[in-house]
Amino acid sequence: MAIVTVPEQARRITDAAEIKAFLADNGIAYDVWPLADRVDPAAPAERILAAYDPEIEELKRRGGFVTADVVDVYPETPNLDAMLEKFSKEHTHTEDEVRFILQGRGVFHINPVDRPVFAIEVWAGDMISVPLGTRHWFDLCSDRRIRAIRLFQDMSGWTPHYLQDGVHQGYEPLCLGPAWIAPSGRAAP
Repeated sequence: MAIVTVPEQARRITDAAEIKAFLADNGIAYDVWPLADRVDPAAPAERILAAYDPEIEELKRRGGFVTADVVDVYPETPNLDAMLEKFSKEHTHTEDEVRFILQGRGVFHINPVDRPVFAIEVWAGDMISVPLGTRHWFDLCSDRRIRAIRLFQDMSGWTPHYLQDGVHQGYEPLCLGPAWIAPSGRAAP
């Protein structure tokens, strides 16, 4: 389950229903998809896509997506720093950015026009859809590992449109992780 933080308000949201409501209020779709007994998250991409075919097809139907793939990033990925540089600067897309996290963790920072910047730390089981035109950036957590299903509305993939105000430079990719969540769903002290 994700963690949402709003640094300007010193606010952290860890309750699943509150997270979903907060993100929906900001135009972001969020859900938790099943992992247990579905497929080994380390399975080949074809098996992953087949296992999640019902969810993928539903997203395609609702969002006009035409293709899905599995991205697999790990610390030894060639040219990882150059690849991450593309994502870690504030940008927008001309299509929705949909990710279902299978393994690893990362942080989406969202910069609404009329509200404070907030961060969404996602990990295995989280499905997120950042709408087209949303000002955002993405960083991996310190383990530099993520495996995710991605959906695209354009067969050529997405192209970022970078913004020049440099807001992203004022935010660290703080990853709290599941250890910060107490069993009751509240953040640990």
